[in-house]
Amino acid sequence: MRAAIVGTGNIARFHAESLQALPDDVEVVAAVDIDSVRLAEFCSAHRIAHHYADVEQMLTSQRPDLVHVYTQTGLPRGQALQCLAAGASVVVEKPPTLTLHELDELTAAQGTAGPWVATVFQHQFGSGALRLRSMVADGVLGRPLLAVCNTTWMRTQAYFDAPWRGRWDTEGGGPTMGHGIHQMDLLGAILGDWKEVSAIAVQQARRVETEDVSLAQVVFVNGAVASVVNSVVSPREESYLRFDFERATVELTHLYGYGDDDWRITPAPGFEEPVNAAWKAGGHGVRSSHESQFRAVLQSLRDGEAPPVTTADARRTMQLVAGIYASAFERRRIRPTDLGPDSPFYRRMDGNGARW
Repeated sequence: MRAAIVGTGNIARFHAESLQALPDDVEVVAAVDIDSVRLAEFCSAHRIAHHYADVEQMLTSQRPDLVHVYTQTGLPRGQALQCLAAGASVVVEKPPTLTLHELDELTAAQGTAGPWVATVFQHQFGSGALRLRSMVADGVLGRPLLAVCNTTWMRTQAYFDAPWRGRWDTEGGGPTMGHGIHQMDLLGAILGDWKEVSAIAVQQARRVETEDVSLAQVVFVNGAVASVVNSVVSPREESYLRFDFERATVELTHLYGYGDDDWRITPAPGFEEPVNAAWKAGGHGVRSSHESQFRAVLQSLRDGEAPPVTTADARRTMQLVAGIYASAFERRRIRPTDLGPDSPFYRRMDGNGARW
């Protein structure tokens, strides 16, 4: 397949390296950026032959099958729509859009047989997460009962001095939207749809428009309950997920990506043999990474199927983000049905305005 990369900032390096690690599946034929110096350096470093300052020109000249869009938060939606209109499937970084309304626009622009949009939520594709999902589906662990989902990171005030950071109109939110979303996506991938959330969002230490801390209680359709913490004021950084099932506790501790050694499983008394056997029998050796997800994306496209993570899957996560903000600012419990087109949180994550 022929691929192009739009936006050549820091994360684009991971896209280029990951795609070029799959030479039998994909060729990166072009890159796009309005910064000509950065673009030239990027193309030279990654041996990309064609470079453009304009997305439309690249689409017309190269006709790629797949376009990876990584530009300043808030811009990818319009560029993704351009690519879809040209018949190219799109991969976007998280968050895929700034609002539920914009995400629904992308969904509507897809074709029934493609082109499609996939969101980068790479934590779903490490062998640990795939093994856990398989064990849940097979019933080995019993019912899910309780979960913990903590993204406690540190971002200094200097990080937010970039003029587009810490703002609703350019980032769509604070750590709930831009940092903890990866862990919340994996939480939803394991536990499924949620049905109720109650939350608070506060400004503890950073001079920003958005929150710098949020805490939520989430109830899932299957009856499981979870606590969710998102922070950018935590000196000891950690990403931590814990799932308590009837027959085992499964834990993941990492920061920005995990391997097999970052997972722990503790069987309940009497279930040691079947739980440990299933855990050892599952897949191993694949880290959560852009490459692991891109391999799955390319396979799906070759098979004529929508690539993971679909807009429907991403919407579950984005709707939880919107639900946390809606609960925090309206100070009430929120259900998914409260976040339809008539809700102010459908078009802005801060609704009618944050209540600080």
